[in-house]
Amino acid sequence: MSTTVEFDLKKEVLAGKKEVIQLRRHFHQHPEASLKEFETIKRIKAELDKLGLPYESVGETGALATLKGGKGAGKTIVLRADIDALELPDRTGKSYQSQNEGLNHACGHDGHASALLGAAKILKNHQQDFAGTIKFAFQQAEEIGAGAKQFVQGGFLDHVDQVFGIHLDSSVPVGKLVATPGAVNASCDIFYIDIVGTSSHVARPQEGRDAVLAAASIVVELQKIVAREIDPLDPAVVGIGILDAGTRYNIVANHARIEGTVRSFSHETRQFLLQRVEEIAKQVAAAHRTEITFERYDAAAPLINEEQATKLAQQVAAAIVGKENVIQNNPKSLGADDFADFLAQAPGVYGRVGTRNLQNSDTQYVHHHEKFDIDEEGLAYATEYHVRYALAYLTDFI
Repeated sequence: MSTTVEFDLKKEVLAGKKEVIQLRRHFHQHPEASLKEFETIKRIKAELDKLGLPYESVGETGALATLKGGKGAGKTIVLRADIDALELPDRTGKSYQSQNEGLNHACGHDGHASALLGAAKILKNHQQDFAGTIKFAFQQAEEIGAGAKQFVQGGFLDHVDQVFGIHLDSSVPVGKLVATPGAVNASCDIFYIDIVGTSSHVARPQEGRDAVLAAASIVVELQKIVAREIDPLDPAVVGIGILDAGTRYNIVANHARIEGTVRSFSHETRQFLLQRVEEIAKQVAAAHRTEITFERYDAAAPLINEEQATKLAQQVAAAIVGKENVIQNNPKSLGADDFADFLAQAPGVYGRVGTRNLQNSDTQYVHHHEKFDIDEEGLAYATEYHVRYALAYLTDFI
């Protein structure tokens, strides 16, 4: 493409900025919980219908739209946005505050969906400029690690050559874009350990098998895994969030339940941690003459950006905001994102878009805070990041 087209592309992004902001505010006013995004996906499909983009439903609340380039067959890239909200009250006090009590787009997914719709509109306008296929994934249930699995297990990512996604980021100033190689988000596994003992009166403890004591011992022993079995230079977490046991102060408990999480930045460490958690729980329980059942929920793999895709994203980001405003070494996060499941199917990169305004405290709350909000100037950068990356990958256009 020529320099003139490159300039016109930026103009198109800015021309659609108001519409993208309006869409974001609509989604913010009408947030829906994971796997319940029925009205959200209905509105997204209506917008896709306006563009004349065919789409397939993915599960009950996801969609995958397809745009085939006018220059014939070629590579296939998927652009992804998550669409679910959090079960959290909205305390922003803004005119577009949530109208659904107890639900809040406090992680920026409203902006993700609107920016990708804005990108779809621009790319549809340039359909004749590229060969290959661009797919737009509007993914449900990221917050519970259930949405990406529906795309993968349904075969919607089969035969895909590249994947690209972005996340708005309130820790990054607006006007800056992030593309960091390697592992950037940790895996997330949730484990459940049920300990079964035998009840007795506390005055005759020898007649019981104390599930409380066994559970407490398991919790203590699990804390030693990271401290003594993992390389200190390999960040990892084994965390316990719930220990629930007993029915009465004078009864030896016959049941206890532990709920916790394992997080790491590599597939190998992840598997080792999970294996050791289960082994230790079983061994400690046996020492207390109790029994356990162990369950694990796979919420997300480690999110690892592929090197070449990240280099391309850095070039694209530099074309948007200037090389000096591209962050190439953003700190890792032990928070998880199930875009990792997309990256397990095809090489790609997960970028970040700054939405913090240093002069506006309203945009400086952390994600998942009830007052979280964004500087909406970041939406134009998010839209352009999608468009330029897709065209760069398919046409070598930067």
